[in-house]
Amino acid sequence: MVALEATFNFAANSIADHYMKFTPFLEKHKALGAKMAEFAGYYMPISYSGINDEHQAVRTNAGIFDVSHMGEFILKGEHALELLQRVTSNDVSKITNGKAQYNCLTNEQGGIVDDLLIYCLEENKVYMLVVNASNIEKDWNWISRFNTRGVEMHNISDKTCLLAIQGPNATKLLQSLTDIDILNLKYYTFEKGKFAGVDNTLISATGYTGAGGIEIYFENKDGAADKIWDEIFRVGGPEGLKPIGLGARDTLRLEMGFCLYGNDIDDTTSPLEAGLGWITKLNKKFTGSDILEKQKQEGPKRKLSGFEMIDKGIPRHDYLIKNAQGETIGKVTSGTQSPSLGKAIGLGYVDIKQADIDSAIYIQVRDKLLQARVVKLPFA
Repeated sequence: MVALEATFNFAANSIADHYMKFTPFLEKHKALGAKMAEFAGYYMPISYSGINDEHQAVRTNAGIFDVSHMGEFILKGEHALELLQRVTSNDVSKITNGKAQYNCLTNEQGGIVDDLLIYCLEENKVYMLVVNASNIEKDWNWISRFNTRGVEMHNISDKTCLLAIQGPNATKLLQSLTDIDILNLKYYTFEKGKFAGVDNTLISATGYTGAGGIEIYFENKDGAADKIWDEIFRVGGPEGLKPIGLGARDTLRLEMGFCLYGNDIDDTTSPLEAGLGWITKLNKKFTGSDILEKQKQEGPKRKLSGFEMIDKGIPRHDYLIKNAQGETIGKVTSGTQSPSLGKAIGLGYVDIKQADIDSAIYIQVRDKLLQARVVKLPFA
């Protein structure tokens, strides 16, 4: 994650505008006074009213995230399911029309190429993949490498907008904008229809904040982006809906114990080490499955663990984790001061012998060892 305190002087923004990608909502963000910074090659809002304020808005009411930088692929054809089964760890055959699935692409060493969502548009034949912005080209090339049976692949990332409206009141605030029953949209399902007068929108419920809500995918044509954004604020603004930046996205997902690619998971971490055994179906063959089968039998040597600080201090990415004897037993992958809990929390890979709940561990902050304890996820 980009540094949460990163800011830009708007006097110099014109330079950034020309040398980074940006979403169709850039002028909306600027008008709202967003602090902007580069993330995954995109010029994105980090915060508006402040990370803590935005975090609490999502936890208690509703907030809107522009996540249009994410990548979207369409895979189509009679061998689409076969291809997905080959390159991903979860069992894609389990999702039917209107359902989504959390999954990951794995490499030959059992590491994670990327984590992603898969939407079943037509059972066994047509799927939409939603991948991390920083991995769009990497994922496309990786999947293409195994596409030996003529599956149609379409990269629709540049023309697809994605807004996530999250929070306990999100669906109630937005129900008047669509005929789709979003109040009763089940977790990890989706429907297609009209939203805010825009046809062919896909609305899903796969949120990463743990606070409920929906995500809206649509093509930005005929002013659809401006229309949807403005309508969301027309009905939600008077009820306290706020724009939310990537800073609060990070604190919200961390409180849920959700992995962030590039921090908590990457090409060198296995899904079993990362606590993602539930999306690792070893009853099928996929890239790296033999190695993961062996790792499961032997047991992973390290585990991605949640911890909360006992001593005062904020854990940061790459800080060393040590035992009581001062021996290095792991590294911090994510850390922050939790706005919901009022305490510092973090994730890190810890030697499996030290990973039991309530185990005492120590975070090295400069020349000090600060005590923490391993806790059960999610934090909040």
